Amino acid sequence: MPFDSFGDQLDHLPDGATITITASPTLDLDATIDWAERAAERGYEVVPHIAARYVEDEQHLASISERLRGVGVTDIFVPGGDLEEPVGKFDSAYQLLRALDELEYDFQDVGITGYPEGHGFLSDETLAESMAKKAPHATYISTQLCYDPDAIVEWTETIRNRGIELPIEVGIPGVMKYQKLIGISQKVGVGDSVRFLKKTSGILGFIKQFVGSRGKYEPDDLVDGLAPYVNDPEYGFAGLHIYTFNQVPDTESWRRQRLRSV
Repeated sequence: MPFDSFGDQLDHLPDGATITITASPTLDLDATIDWAERAAERGYEVVPHIAARYVEDEQHLASISERLRGVGVTDIFVPGGDLEEPVGKFDSAYQLLRALDELEYDFQDVGITGYPEGHGFLSDETLAESMAKKAPHATYISTQLCYDPDAIVEWTETIRNRGIELPIEVGIPGVMKYQKLIGISQKVGVGDSVRFLKKTSGILGFIKQFVGSRGKYEPDDLVDGLAPYVNDPEYGFAGLHIYTFNQVPDTESWRRQRLRSV
């Protein structure tokens, strides 16, 4: 997230890591672009979120694209954005994607959103129609935060049956305190995932897990649940998109430990 803590998080990442930078409803898009420039200049692969509702018009979009291409950014992620009212003329990711096609600044990769648990304000039918319109303008899908491997697998089967063939980056939570993670999850509209955490072991089991983990969530069960599908071309999982919410050190420590255990 493009807050002041972003710079400190970079020191805990491996050289050349790929970093996504969100758009914040409390800041304008310049904060995202500023941090994208700084991180790119330090040698990281950067994927800024260019949220449609944060972009004023085609001229603003061209300026953003010029700045990003100027520091070597080749991959962007285009969500609609969670502002209630757009700051300009773009109300949806699809509108922005179409405008991008008309620009001289070309990006090698363009990501769009996927919602394994649905969307709090949009019907499944609306989401399906939106993805069908956006898919021809994108090169991959990155999914919303989810804790339930079965929900991710079932959603992937559904969109594959609809003819969506884009590779999928599966969005998972990083390592952080349960209290913080649950609060974030509720804010970003993944309440079903919070209920899943409690459902899998029951309330008593959830409390034991909470205490036994010293109050920290680690995504091992989620990763293990997805593992059988990783090399299956029918699912097309391209990798993991780890949501750290600017809590990088614990997640990076977990990642290194997982790699050592392989």
